[in-house]
Amino acid sequence: MPDRAPQPVDRQLPTEEARDLISLVRDIAEQEIVPRAAEEEDAGRFPRELFTLLSRSGLLGLPYASEYGGGDQPYEVYLQVLEELAAARLTVGLGVSVHSLASYALAAYGTKEQQVEHLPAMLGGGLLGAYCLSEPHSGSDAAALRTKAVRDGDAWVITGTKAWITHGGVADFYTVMARTGEEGPRGITAFLVPGDAAGLSAAPPEKKMGMKGSPTAQVHFDGVRVLDDRRIGEEGQGLTIALTALESGRLGIAACAIGVAQAALDEALSYATERRQFGKPIADFQGLRFMLADMATQIEAGRALYLAAARLRDAGRPFARQAAMAKLHCTDTAMRVTTDAVQILGGYGYTADFPAERYMREAKVLQIVEGTNQIQRMVIARHLVGPEGR
Repeated sequence: MPDRAPQPVDRQLPTEEARDLISLVRDIAEQEIVPRAAEEEDAGRFPRELFTLLSRSGLLGLPYASEYGGGDQPYEVYLQVLEELAAARLTVGLGVSVHSLASYALAAYGTKEQQVEHLPAMLGGGLLGAYCLSEPHSGSDAAALRTKAVRDGDAWVITGTKAWITHGGVADFYTVMARTGEEGPRGITAFLVPGDAAGLSAAPPEKKMGMKGSPTAQVHFDGVRVLDDRRIGEEGQGLTIALTALESGRLGIAACAIGVAQAALDEALSYATERRQFGKPIADFQGLRFMLADMATQIEAGRALYLAAARLRDAGRPFARQAAMAKLHCTDTAMRVTTDAVQILGGYGYTADFPAERYMREAKVLQIVEGTNQIQRMVIARHLVGPEGR
């Protein structure tokens, strides 16, 4: 059989502008991201200059209003951009998703004055954001966070430690959830904290299984003082803001997962059509053909699921259950598909000479971040049968 190079995903996009946008993203991926991805990931190098390029290209604020420097794109389009970026390098795709998550609180809950002052730089001015909810002792149980913000005149003084922060130590701004009142979910407030604020510091990045180019670190707030005009929303509204942001963030993770899975499938297809055993390409063997068919089917199903949820969001309809389903299914799919890709490449799949092993290591974290897949099952079940212990 002749060699068949994998083809770009045939996307159904709503406008000609969206098609041009995907074409731009593919050009950037081919020319700027893919050629350096393996080397930089191996070296643990964060590609800050790529995020500057993405900002200049209008790709860091796609789902937000053009009035503030955004791209006015529906989530249906934004997520497919994320998928393309993640297929090129997960550090970049996930980084854009986290930046969007960090920008959400101000875009959705900020005052007009706050949005005018801060959003243009956040969305198109070269800044990079981080989202600070998790702590060493409160991950899935976000309402148990301990970082405190104490009012001091017209300002707040923030003290505590956040954990597992993507872009920790390199971000220009941090969207921070801190306790300003009673214990539990009602005593939490959101703040926009500058990355260069006095008293803010980051620990050395965690040594991770994958995504070594993306810094994940604890961020320490040692009496960080921010004016009240950097408080986002009302006092006590922080957890609502945080969880609402995560509903959209889960779709970003789902899209990134499908991007990684698609990259792994493409690698497996290329190898299977070129590698010959017993006188013919290994893609001619039925067992392997069935593996490839299952991988492709799982990817298509995941893509359809996250896009269906995105279209609900774009229509202003509830989408939390579908977002949890998309995050669950797509990240589980990424783990299965990348593992199968390694198997198809055999011994070569286990070496760093091919990207399959990197895809498999990277896929694992997607089952954990922004709500583990066990938490997603809890969310889905609550929508189906109501809260536990009724």
